[in-house]
Amino acid sequence: MSSGSRAEPTEASDQTEQTSQGEVVQLKIWELAWPTILSNLLFSVIGIISIKIVGELGSEAVAAVTTGHRIFFAVQAILMAVSTGTTAMVARAWGANNPREAANVTSASLWTGNLVALALTAPCFFFALPIASIFGLNEATTQLTADFIRYLSIFNVAFSVNMILGAALRAAGDTRTPLWIGAFMNVVNVILVYALVYGEWGFPEMGTNGAALASGFSFTVAAIVLLGLWYGKRLIVGVGGKGAFTLRRISQLYQIGYPAAIEQFVFQIGFVGFLWLVAQYGTAPYAAYGIGVQILSVSFVVGFGFSIAGATLVGQYLGAGDPEGARRQGWRATRLAIFSMMILSALILPFAHELASALINEPDVIRYTVIFIYILGAAQPLMGVEFSLSGCLRGAGDTRYPLLTTMVGLIGVRVGLAGLFMSMNLSVTWIFAALLGDYLIKALMLTHRFKSGRWKNKMKRFDQVLG
Repeated sequence: MSSGSRAEPTEASDQTEQTSQGEVVQLKIWELAWPTILSNLLFSVIGIISIKIVGELGSEAVAAVTTGHRIFFAVQAILMAVSTGTTAMVARAWGANNPREAANVTSASLWTGNLVALALTAPCFFFALPIASIFGLNEATTQLTADFIRYLSIFNVAFSVNMILGAALRAAGDTRTPLWIGAFMNVVNVILVYALVYGEWGFPEMGTNGAALASGFSFTVAAIVLLGLWYGKRLIVGVGGKGAFTLRRISQLYQIGYPAAIEQFVFQIGFVGFLWLVAQYGTAPYAAYGIGVQILSVSFVVGFGFSIAGATLVGQYLGAGDPEGARRQGWRATRLAIFSMMILSALILPFAHELASALINEPDVIRYTVIFIYILGAAQPLMGVEFSLSGCLRGAGDTRYPLLTTMVGLIGVRVGLAGLFMSMNLSVTWIFAALLGDYLIKALMLTHRFKSGRWKNKMKRFDQVLG
């Protein structure tokens, strides 16, 4: 009887401990995710306001800003590689209780990212027109896009500082500092967009070029604040020592990051191809794509938030030698991403026409925007899987598989189906619908990969360095 008495409390306490641990993990995911979600939500709201401001100039201006931003982020593919390597390596070092290595990785990443950003400035500035021309837009829109790219490229280094230091902070578990700095940056951005687009408060009237300068100046303000806090030792991640910039760390960043760079390059090439197909149907559906994405970005930010949370926790748990814990984090982040994105999209879809009408006053653009919002809204659960699980894999250092899914899903399925539908003379609605096949294939592939557990041993070399 005494042994039975001991067994029952032990079993109950085990269950209580497991439940408590599950609750703590759930709270940890939300603790990491909500500042990123809120930060990106603010960014999306500012983006919507910016589209509204630029939308007063007409669909050509909206198309130019949409294309200019797309090209700008395409050029930043290499920076994304450095950022991905930073996330994986800092999270791993932090999980292994090695803050000095996390600081050294951050310093090495920042120098690498800034050098890359500086090297990208010249081609963006001098070859902006040929780059903008590949979209097949009319002459006026192409020129507006080229000018937008030139102005924004001047601020590449400031963008790099924000990306690298933000990635390092989130990987160490500090998602709140990027939130407050991002909120301040967005306020600066929206004020400057209005002032520089229309020439208010003594500023020159610059149209779409003013929107580019507003983004660039806001990046710069945020970068100055981040660097001041970092060098002032006010951030959770410290400044690396003199020996931080080593061949070993750069090599590790390269090994983890180069598949992410290729993925981003493929991703942007795929989007260029897809947007080119949309552009063949005219400026109205092209502008509708940009507006629709901006409206539903309120839902996307949730997926990005859980992507960051998943990457951070998977990397930290692997660094602490707990691969099973890392697996649990990934699935929890995925479930929360799917549920949250479905709820938000369900709230947005009934008001698609009203939201589109609020941003632009062109009936054709509004009609196409509503169609696109309904199609993209249906893809939200699949996008939740993609955002969360691809983030988890990158946090584990498994950056090659997300590359494969992008190649198959975006290039093979989305662009392939869109091209097929256009050759069959189907309407642009079918072109928009091709993205459903893209997200379905990527969700299936990423789920299979994460279930396999092959991502758990992708950073053995880094573990040896930490050891």
